[in-house]
Amino acid sequence: METCSNAEWKERGDKVFVGTYSRYPAAMISGSGCRLVDADGREYLDFLSGIAVCILGHCHPAVTAAIAAQASRLVHVSNLYYTEPQVRLAEMLVANSFADKVFFCNSGAEANEAAIKLARIAGGAGRYQVISLSGSFHGRTLATVAATGQSKFHKGFEPLPEGFVHAPFGDLEGLAGLISEKTCAVLCEPMQGEGGVRPLDGAYLRGIRELCDRHRLLLIFDEIQTGMGRTGTLFAYQQLGVTPDIITLAKGLGNGLPIGAMMARAETAAAFTPGTHASTFGGNPVASAAAVATLETLLANGFLPRVEETGLYLRGRLSELAQRFPQHIVAVRGMGLLLGAVLSESTSAQGTVIVNRMFERGYLLNFAGNVALRFAPPLVVERADIDTMIAVLAEVLAEL
Repeated sequence: METCSNAEWKERGDKVFVGTYSRYPAAMISGSGCRLVDADGREYLDFLSGIAVCILGHCHPAVTAAIAAQASRLVHVSNLYYTEPQVRLAEMLVANSFADKVFFCNSGAEANEAAIKLARIAGGAGRYQVISLSGSFHGRTLATVAATGQSKFHKGFEPLPEGFVHAPFGDLEGLAGLISEKTCAVLCEPMQGEGGVRPLDGAYLRGIRELCDRHRLLLIFDEIQTGMGRTGTLFAYQQLGVTPDIITLAKGLGNGLPIGAMMARAETAAAFTPGTHASTFGGNPVASAAAVATLETLLANGFLPRVEETGLYLRGRLSELAQRFPQHIVAVRGMGLLLGAVLSESTSAQGTVIVNRMFERGYLLNFAGNVALRFAPPLVVERADIDTMIAVLAEVLAEL
């Protein structure tokens, strides 16, 4: 293993990487639980989890063991054949959700692509339009960019694929007015992550469900960020009183290994037949083995209730900051361990400054939707870690 400093890795990387990321000047070389260590030996407390990915923390022993064991037996054979970890994973997902069938892919964008394609083919000729919400984020492929309700992600890629319209956030009548004979589905996140950690009101979601039922539309929940225990239940829909027809997963599913899933009821999934959709690496044996170990850990007795309790604790500590610094934090919102501290209009201009100052002090979080500090720590985060982060964040806010 090469030994270089942060500066050396940055210099080497900047020479060869396409410039699609504004990276921090640190090269992470190891991690354990909620902590990361960079090439200069500096330690960080991670309240971002690789953007809600490493839900069990870095290098979780059960996941690491599952990866190593599977890699020593079988790495890849393609979906021309069955594999044991893929079947086991699909069985676990079906047993713990509304869905009957699962399609595996490699990422959230691919899962949403699969959902969009399934909705179109299930809708039949002439029904191809998908309604999504303003402020949403559904991926970086052309179709999922078109579905994303934020114009900043559209710039430079026009003309975008047709068949996507965006309803005003929280406006049920506005959404209803967009439904036509061309509409096949409504796509939404139960809580918008990139849009600033914005939960969708329960009554609003129930209204969307009713509209879908009335007009024979499919309801797709993008739970790429909210799924896999992040909100305190395995899936966010389970505590919202609204069940979709299709759900998409990724991020935390493999605790760091790339894997996504699109799940649907049997009658909807039947529209996909051999040859209509595929993925070379989808449900790869190693990624599936990691996901099985992740799910087993999440479903262990007491794990998810603890996530809910820890989420309430973090919310309470953030609310204390809001009371202490009302000029900076105007609200705390979210579910479980996906929370946002909404900044005031004047302070939001310094959101990135706050995140950078936290990074300089060894704490990782980010600024979402240009409105909220986003906290998505590993679900195993301890209260003591929350307390130290809150203390440092208070120092940063006091400096503004």
